[in-house]
Amino acid sequence: MRIKKKNLCVLLLSGIWCFTIISGCGGKAESGTNESLENAPTVDAAEESGEDGTNIGEFSMQDITGETYTQEMFAEYDLTMVNVFTTWCTPCINEIPDLQILSEEVAEKGVNVVGIALDCVDGSGSADKDTVEKAEMLAEYTGASYPFLIPDGSFLNGRLANISAVPETFFVDKEGNIVGETYSGSRSLEEWKKIVETELKGAVK
Repeated sequence: MRIKKKNLCVLLLSGIWCFTIISGCGGKAESGTNESLENAPTVDAAEESGEDGTNIGEFSMQDITGETYTQEMFAEYDLTMVNVFTTWCTPCINEIPDLQILSEEVAEKGVNVVGIALDCVDGSGSADKDTVEKAEMLAEYTGASYPFLIPDGSFLNGRLANISAVPETFFVDKEGNIVGETYSGSRSLEEWKKIVETELKGAVK
């Protein structure tokens, strides 16, 4: 029964992806989305979210399992990689298994990885139940154990409000300051390893 249930989950998720590729990605393209961003150049954090060192501030967000996270999560690591994605974005989905491997390999270096599922809230800023369920299936299908957070009402004190293309990744130090560069588009595991090494050197002084 367990195997059948897992297979059913995979089939359902595959169906959702097929549907979103047909009806979602094309409709979202005007906002700036997926495939065209895979090799996009990096953008300095100062250009995207104010000057380098801008503090995230206080917040409270739940992940897709209902666990609550606050700004205190940054204090536990020298550097936190924040990957902002949507459940309908193909490049976002494709890199999740690599981000899971990355999260396991860099944890001992004092680096944490978290995801923020940008489309898990509706127009009023409330959690969208159907999309959260889709994110849950996505986590199961890809084997991701790092948290998938749901944006809060403030969209992380405005940091997420103006994102027009996903995936987008930025880094936060243990004091809650945005540091280094903001990366648009997906990357390979090896590319992310090099990026994390570079950003960690800049964060730890």
